[in-house]
Amino acid sequence: MAAIQSLNEDEGVHGILLQHPVPPQIDERAAFEAIAIEKDVDGVTSLGFGQTSLGFGTYPSCTPAAILEIMDYYKLPIEGKHAVVIGRSPILGKPVSMMLLNRNATVTTCHSYTENLEEIVKGADIVVAAVGKPNFVKGSWIKEGAMVLDAGYNKGNVGDVDYEECLKRAEAITPVPGGVGPVTISMLLKQTVEAAEKLI
Repeated sequence: MAAIQSLNEDEGVHGILLQHPVPPQIDERAAFEAIAIEKDVDGVTSLGFGQTSLGFGTYPSCTPAAILEIMDYYKLPIEGKHAVVIGRSPILGKPVSMMLLNRNATVTTCHSYTENLEEIVKGADIVVAAVGKPNFVKGSWIKEGAMVLDAGYNKGNVGDVDYEECLKRAEAITPVPGGVGPVTISMLLKQTVEAAEKLI
């Protein structure tokens, strides 16, 4: 906490990224909350999440930001589409659900307690996989012409989506590695530069 406070006060530091998970003796949420909002370039504070959810957040969580950046770059439609997000983590599943909702998608957020997950995914125009299980999403779950964004990364460079099988049905799909991951890093750098420019 003292280290984070020191970085908050350091005028030469414009963005703070707390690598997580943290060791068990550290209260991760308390550490996140200690980051000054103007330096929260990874969108991990509750204030940053709240602002993102309400549609005026300056620095959204970087992986959700990357997902929307990819969709915008390739001109993939969001408005009016049914998006299914598999995962509800505070820095991925929840914020990407809010960001898609703010872009006028109809969003279903699924998790480990969701019943009939396969049937829900089958109705999705947009599938965001963020569950942390290798090859979890099967090709048979994907609606013909759906957009599949794999935000998972598992041992052996494997995503949360069975890429080869889902590719057969998807209109657009991100690979692992080389998909959402590198764009996430670029969003972190972009938001850090923007934070620095505000103080120059």
